Amino acid sequence: MLELLDVQVAHGGSRVLRGVDLRVRPGEIVALLGRNGAGRSTLLKAVMGLVPATGQLSWQGQGLQGRAAHDIARLGMGYVPEGREIFPGLSVLQNLAMGLKPGRHASTMWPLEDVWRLFPALAARRDAPGGVLSGGEQQMLTLARTLQGDPAAVLVDEPTEGLAPAVVQQVAALLAEMRRRGLAVLLVEQKLTIALDLCDRCAVLGQGRVVFEGTAGDLRAATAVQQEWLAV
Repeated sequence: MLELLDVQVAHGGSRVLRGVDLRVRPGEIVALLGRNGAGRSTLLKAVMGLVPATGQLSWQGQGLQGRAAHDIARLGMGYVPEGREIFPGLSVLQNLAMGLKPGRHASTMWPLEDVWRLFPALAARRDAPGGVLSGGEQQMLTLARTLQGDPAAVLVDEPTEGLAPAVVQQVAALLAEMRRRGLAVLLVEQKLTIALDLCDRCAVLGQGRVVFEGTAGDLRAATAVQQEWLAV
């Protein structure tokens, strides 16, 4: 289980996160919701060791504080950043190979055959440079590259941003497949309908804290929470 207790992050003297408590179990998707600037992406970066944080952060009973991002990845944590951050000069196949952990030549849970089945557009462009792919194809590649590291938990930041509806459906299908295979998924998603259709539980961030936590059904019924913390 990914467990966060009283997680706090400060930037330039102001506190972005003011004591976040959250748990994500294997085989479930937890959607992290909130307005822009609520600290959702910052929380993912804190878990990955990309920004300094206080409080308790642990994965499978091992503390994450003070560890470098590559050490956290080797503990079984995958990260899909909002900016995708593919290698534009490398081919699709080479980008996927960059996701493998040292000493690994093939992912045990996510072989390339599965990647091609889930994302046929990548199969058709396996030798193309990443930089010539469409935005949707680059998002597919980022997700697939993360899975090549065979993570047990994945932090996913805004995977459907700017994507066509058909690509959104493919991304959603992959997230559901990740859950089916027992991964713990912490999902930052701006589109409320997509997030609630996918998640087992959701947490809403507001003013640096979790202001609501419950099932998708709970949040659908909590119209006051939606209006106060999610409405634009």
